[in-house]
Amino acid sequence: MERHNIGLSPYACLDQETIRFKEEKEDLRSPFFRDIDRIIYTYAYVRYSDKTQVYSMKNNDHITKRMIHVQYVSKIARTIGRALGLNEDLIEAAGLGHDLGHVPFGHFGESVLNQISLENKEGYFHHNIESVRLLMELERGGEGCNLTLQVLDAIMCHNGEFVSGEYHPKKKSKEEFLKEYQDTYLYKDAVKKLVPMTLEGCVVRISDIIAYLGRDIEDACMLGLFQKEDIPKEIREVLGVKNRDIINTIILDIIKNSLGKPYIKLSKNVYDAIVSLKKFNYQNLYDKALSSDEKDHIKNMFYTVFHSFLEDIEQQNRNSKIYQNFLNYKKDAYLCTTSSKRMVIDFIAGMTDDYFVSCYHECKNEELSHTKKVEVST
Repeated sequence: MERHNIGLSPYACLDQETIRFKEEKEDLRSPFFRDIDRIIYTYAYVRYSDKTQVYSMKNNDHITKRMIHVQYVSKIARTIGRALGLNEDLIEAAGLGHDLGHVPFGHFGESVLNQISLENKEGYFHHNIESVRLLMELERGGEGCNLTLQVLDAIMCHNGEFVSGEYHPKKKSKEEFLKEYQDTYLYKDAVKKLVPMTLEGCVVRISDIIAYLGRDIEDACMLGLFQKEDIPKEIREVLGVKNRDIINTIILDIIKNSLGKPYIKLSKNVYDAIVSLKKFNYQNLYDKALSSDEKDHIKNMFYTVFHSFLEDIEQQNRNSKIYQNFLNYKKDAYLCTTSSKRMVIDFIAGMTDDYFVSCYHECKNEELSHTKKVEVST
């Protein structure tokens, strides 16, 4: 374990630099290695296996789920990190934990839950912030996992939607991290301004986009929704068209341009190609992943489930799933400091796709049953 730090880059985050919000005695494992274990043993990590990456409700077992995506991110980031002499344990912990807060039905589900959160004055909802919230305030009955500041920060700042040609880390204190965390609930663009405090966090951030760009294309082709030949020639000539080629090209470019530097850098032609491919994917894949009817149905499901569980809390319906499978396992640290609306948002955000759908049908049936009772009474 001690040999782990030998020979690392002068810009790496060493194990002895770790910061925890609550002091505790470390064990045989190095601090970031211990964080990996804490993340993979959370209930939220188990639920990755049935969460949408891009394509929902598709009858194909080979389509990427969220569980596979985070493993890709972790592997790609560790490859870059090893070549640059960075702390692979910190990278792996952040890579595996970065999407814990993703909601049912991927980014579209996130947009609906954000709308619900704003309408109920609970602030902006972002999956990366919910990932941090899970690890700090929800797991272990509401006491959190007491992860290191560096891992929590890398998770909070991971968002691969915001690609850059250079990634420069910004040192932070506990107080500065917490302010950034709170600001994301209050200010619309606060999440766009987040910058990782470590070079390892920067690597995880760029690895997020590396992991999904090509793989999402492969999934679309597998579903017969897309042809690789549709990718513009100027992009193909720089990055390639196969997922393996896209990953290899970007990784090698990062290593070549970042080795021995205190920041992560892409060459201009590779950066421009990534930006163009990302834009192309949005226009041809992500914006078409769900039909307008599917979006309307998913949106209706979110609102139905939210209002049904909120009513259950307000009426203290102890037979409800929100009590049976969520609130009954929370301690006073969570129950006494969290609004009913936020409790429902947290519950929904943690659901797998299948569990969310089952909750919707149950809520819908209860609603129909209540309507019939009212009609009979009338």
